[in-house]
Amino acid sequence: MTKPDKKPGENQPDQPQLPLAELMKIRYEKIKELNERKISSYPYRYERTHVIRQALDNFDEYAEKETVLRVAGRIMLKRKMGKSFFAHIQDSSDKIQIYLKFDVVGKEQFDLFNTLDLGDIIGCEGSLFVTKTGERTLRVTTFELLTKALHPLPDKHSGLTDKEQRYRRRYADLIANPEVRETFVRRTRIIKAVRDFLDNEGFLEVETPILQPIYGGGNARPFKTHYMRLDRDMYLRIADELYLKRLIIGGYDKVWEYCKDFRNEGMDRLHNPEFSMIELYWAYADYKDMAALLEKMMREVVHKIHGTYKITYGENEIDFEPPFKWITMLGSVKEQTGIDFSEMSYEQARKAAAEIEVDSEDLINWGKVVAAVWEAKVEPTLVQPTFIVDFPVEISPLAKKHRENPRLTERFELFVAGHELGNAFSELNDPVDQLQRFMQQGKALEAGDEEAQPLDDDFVTALSYGMPPTAGLGLGIDRLVMLLTNQHSIRDVLFFPAMKELGDGSVPVSQILSKIIGDKEFPPDGY
Repeated sequence: MTKPDKKPGENQPDQPQLPLAELMKIRYEKIKELNERKISSYPYRYERTHVIRQALDNFDEYAEKETVLRVAGRIMLKRKMGKSFFAHIQDSSDKIQIYLKFDVVGKEQFDLFNTLDLGDIIGCEGSLFVTKTGERTLRVTTFELLTKALHPLPDKHSGLTDKEQRYRRRYADLIANPEVRETFVRRTRIIKAVRDFLDNEGFLEVETPILQPIYGGGNARPFKTHYMRLDRDMYLRIADELYLKRLIIGGYDKVWEYCKDFRNEGMDRLHNPEFSMIELYWAYADYKDMAALLEKMMREVVHKIHGTYKITYGENEIDFEPPFKWITMLGSVKEQTGIDFSEMSYEQARKAAAEIEVDSEDLINWGKVVAAVWEAKVEPTLVQPTFIVDFPVEISPLAKKHRENPRLTERFELFVAGHELGNAFSELNDPVDQLQRFMQQGKALEAGDEEAQPLDDDFVTALSYGMPPTAGLGLGIDRLVMLLTNQHSIRDVLFFPAMKELGDGSVPVSQILSKIIGDKEFPPDGY
């Protein structure tokens, strides 16, 4: 059997010396030629019998029985060898080599295959065999063109290598990089594992409003819009908390939601303005109960995804099997700096922070100073799973005051590999206390804190009906996926992350196409 003249997996050169407009024009001319031959470049359907992974998983059986298979995929490699072609096609499950021979498929189909380009999608019928080089291959007896690709594929070595371009054109990234597709497959499996765990624990999955008249449930700047029909401003939710608590008040004991939240803030490797969370609320429980539940969930999800309790993240091995560490915020600060902030006044705390080079000039209360010191000195050191607990009241407006120290609240955050994954409280259910916290937040808003929470009178009204003792949790899904797929930017676990507007002067594809087809009306002037 003749073998390809290049290693499997290498892309066929696709006239890289030509500009994009010329390459697309060449491909468009092929469509016109196919139309003249009554061959559709975009037929309606193709009946597959197998995806490629199924064919490979059952290869020996199918090859021995000479089972006829119908598979479809995108051409990723193409090599002509005299009167035969070798190619690789790829579907969502895997990639396989195909082999076409002139005296099997006939002149018409052989000539048609000769005109095809990398990126074209075809359906193939044939049987399986192994080449002399040992590669599992589909011997094609007939094929159909299913989609003609006008835009050439990126060359993996010199094309789509810029991360920014990969994020902007995720579709091309997914075509060219199977490992990227696998990251998102794993994302779906992680979310399913979380959902299965909560279902098994008796939590009811619910849906609450994304568009809200009053934002709340977190400290963040919201996205604002205007509802024309009601002539009122509305906000994209920054959290689900206040609506889920209303459901606890209404009589549900365990509720949770997989949610999209939105915060009008900066972007970096850990933050995107649109992000995914789960929030859950558990009546008659406190933050220690919630910590135990979260620890159990993390352990089960990690093992379900990896088959072990140990994972690698960057240069660190993270072990989820031992009990997670439990340390107070003040205790962790003292452990790292030797300074005890617990009895300090606001001014004393600011002075102590300055002595260890933590800027507190714009921080308006003791709790914010403590948090700033903790973020600077403690957070980066938290590699193994650690609960940081008992946060200052000033930075926890929805958490219940600590039963032993009124300066603190019963709140924890879970940290792994230096990143916060989850945030939980013994939830505040005293309507008078909640109203006073809202008033304090209002003062912060007036003082210029754009992340402070406004008064939600309806939520205070709901609390006045009586909410049972409740524990609540918010868990960052994007960061959990980052951790379990060993990705170090949130953009690598979002299909379409937010991006700055391009200003590189590149010509839009729509403009190239309109020129190719000779449409003088489109795009409109000023495009």
